[in-house]
Amino acid sequence: MDLGIRGKRALVTAASKGLGRGCAEALAEAGVDLVINARGVEALEATATALRGYGVSVTTVAADITTHEGLAAVLQAAGEVDILVTNAGGPPPGSWETWVKADYLKAIEANMLTPIALMTALMPGMIERGWGRVVNITSQSVKAPIAALGLSNAARAGLTGFVAGTSRQVAPQGVTINNLLPGIHDTDRATALDSGMVKARGITMEEARAERSATIPARRYGTAAEFGATCAFLCSQHAGYIVGQNILLDGGAMNSTL
Repeated sequence: MDLGIRGKRALVTAASKGLGRGCAEALAEAGVDLVINARGVEALEATATALRGYGVSVTTVAADITTHEGLAAVLQAAGEVDILVTNAGGPPPGSWETWVKADYLKAIEANMLTPIALMTALMPGMIERGWGRVVNITSQSVKAPIAALGLSNAARAGLTGFVAGTSRQVAPQGVTINNLLPGIHDTDRATALDSGMVKARGITMEEARAERSATIPARRYGTAAEFGATCAFLCSQHAGYIVGQNILLDGGAMNSTL
């Protein structure tokens, strides 16, 4: 399918690895020029080299986008973009008994306020041009909270509330905002969580992955490539009637009717 976005320009954050890279790669395959951001220079440049193989322009910005300086650097490099994909690593697992105010503020800064700042800065240009796509990568925990990921539950729920209202306000100007809610995907984040199980319970990594895969009706972890394909469709010309939605990509793990 031709997504109809060849020649558009996109900003993808946390794009050097995992789900962010999956989204960037799918957009590059669709002919979208890219500005990509991540903290690690080496991985970011390696990703940029691979993406240029699709014949698109790729600009890199190595910075911590959750800081004032990092955000400013990314926005300066991005300029006017047609597509925004926000992504950030989730807060570490833990328990409510041990979290303090600083832990919550850090989670909110990364997983709520930074995406909102990016949308606030870039959507006016989209509105002026009469077309834009925003996709926020959040988490399945927005719909079904995960106790050990309470920091993520809280921060991402705040972002979801912002999108619910704002998406309806910008839709008349041709700008859509939607959220993608990943379940377990084969990324560094999943490996870190599995490693925690290995350490806590004295099992092997293979056993940990098999145990978690058994909880998923699809009986496997998702891939960054299939996640990216869904993201690219939401950014396409064909998705203009999808507004303010929270789309689960979890292999059926959340057991619900709606």
